[in-house]
Amino acid sequence: MMKVFEANISYKVSDFLNQSLRNIASFELANQKMFNAFGIKHFFDNNEGLETLKEVISDNYNILEEPERAEYGDFQTNEELANKVTLHLAFKSISPEVIVEPTCGKGNFIIASLKNFLNVQNIFGIEIYKPYVWETKFNIINFFLENPDTRRPIISIIHCNVFDFDFKQIEKQFSNKDILVIGNPPWVTNSKLGSLNSVNLPRKTNFKNHSGLDAMTGKGNFDIAEYITLTLLKTFQKANGNLLLLVKNSVVKNIVFDQSKNKYNIASIEKHCIDSKKEFNVSVEASLFYCELNAVPDFYCTEFNFYSNQKSYQKFGWLNNKFVSNIDTYIHTKEIDGECPFIWRQGLKHDCSGIMELEKVNDHYVNGLNEEVNLEDGLVYGLLKSSDLKNTVIAGTRKFTIVTQRKVGQETNYIKYDYPKTYQYLIEHQSSFDARKSSIYINKPLFSIFGIGNYSFKPFKVAISGLYKTFHFTLILQQTGKPVMLDDTCYLIGFDKIEFAVYTLMLLNSELTMQFLQSITFSDAKRTFTKDVLMRIDILELTKAISKQNLQTELDQLNIKYKLSLTLDLWDSFLTEILHVGSRQIEMFA
Repeated sequence: MMKVFEANISYKVSDFLNQSLRNIASFELANQKMFNAFGIKHFFDNNEGLETLKEVISDNYNILEEPERAEYGDFQTNEELANKVTLHLAFKSISPEVIVEPTCGKGNFIIASLKNFLNVQNIFGIEIYKPYVWETKFNIINFFLENPDTRRPIISIIHCNVFDFDFKQIEKQFSNKDILVIGNPPWVTNSKLGSLNSVNLPRKTNFKNHSGLDAMTGKGNFDIAEYITLTLLKTFQKANGNLLLLVKNSVVKNIVFDQSKNKYNIASIEKHCIDSKKEFNVSVEASLFYCELNAVPDFYCTEFNFYSNQKSYQKFGWLNNKFVSNIDTYIHTKEIDGECPFIWRQGLKHDCSGIMELEKVNDHYVNGLNEEVNLEDGLVYGLLKSSDLKNTVIAGTRKFTIVTQRKVGQETNYIKYDYPKTYQYLIEHQSSFDARKSSIYINKPLFSIFGIGNYSFKPFKVAISGLYKTFHFTLILQQTGKPVMLDDTCYLIGFDKIEFAVYTLMLLNSELTMQFLQSITFSDAKRTFTKDVLMRIDILELTKAISKQNLQTELDQLNIKYKLSLTLDLWDSFLTEILHVGSRQIEMFA
């Protein structure tokens, strides 16, 4: 293999082009020759491109290394996978007349389509990376040289940013044709491409209409493939045909979730899970997202294993206005899908763990920089992280944290006068606070934190890790008379009475709750549990579904194991509190 403009070209193709173009001086004539031979339109942009190619293919020793593009989310679909995917569609009796591939890369889906679809009349491939544009054209030539009897459709390989290309012109021009949109858009987020100074980005827009705070704290960071997929669905939803894109699992989930408001004309939505390690040598959960176009909208997705897809193994999506991860199991637990009367909160966030988080060594505090720290105890609290929430009851912590505020936005000047040692320590490390990248800290008091409020200082808490896939809740007790804090990877409810906390703990750790959570959470999500998920647990309905006898048995076991001495004497007061808190929430939201 050799390179042209950093693009792979086989010697067979090089020899053919050398012989065919050596006596042609006009790129228009060269283009006509390439179109007549292979159906490729506008092979050259100008005479300079023609002359450069002629010069390079005359030097058969010109071999260069291909640059690494994985950081751009550029994981090229291998020939074998592209072939299996198109055969899979052919077995479904899909026979497109028009192929559209955004971000076509090296053209493996285009070559596979030429092999396996018999009625293709037009092919459009869009690609921003010029070497791939050339390589796709060379691969098409190579295919036809090796398969001279294959029908030649009209092929347009277009050098263009996918976000600038007008797909509507294709939809309009071929409105009476059967269209297949197929491809593998970049597996990368907009913020990642932005950090690489990539120009292959959509115009800045809050395209999901997130609130200002959500957009600032991460939800505004979207997947490029999701943006491309939604653009294509919006454009081609009323065209006759199908869409199949290779994307991350999170993209499929988000598209099905947003289908409730988008209501695109798509049906028979399918997710075919692939082995990304095998196909791309990356540890990313990815799938083939498939749907029929121009159909009455569906709001659920059927999951398959791509390598043995005879039978579906799960359906997820919308059921009775609820979004669930497993429709079949959800049906048996749906009675507790409502609204939690207690508000779930995320733990505290400071983005400065090296300074704010401490350990105790020989009765001295030591920070993350391994510095011994001399502080007053007043602002130091025990701290638990997701990895600490293993036991059912926790009464002590291995870490500590400095809590500079009791509510978000509180002025921190008081620390200078009430806790001078702590203030001096924080001032000495002010550069670490100034280096925090999140915009939520801009124009906020010195040493500000987030995820803090009255709930943080409740003496008893019920908590769960947002990161770990363990459907288990933990009771957090006070440590040396002070409430324990949790970091922002955890979610919690705070209580003044230990009995209320324990009753809630038992309800949440019931088999019914676990089955319910398994039916509404996604195992491949970055956070298995979120506030939105946890707020769906209707604790009042749980009190009706679980017998008091079972609760007494569970309470007896907790008393023995953790040396507690609790009873169910306050159960009725607990029910009254649930009703009171629940009605207060309804009034607030009303």
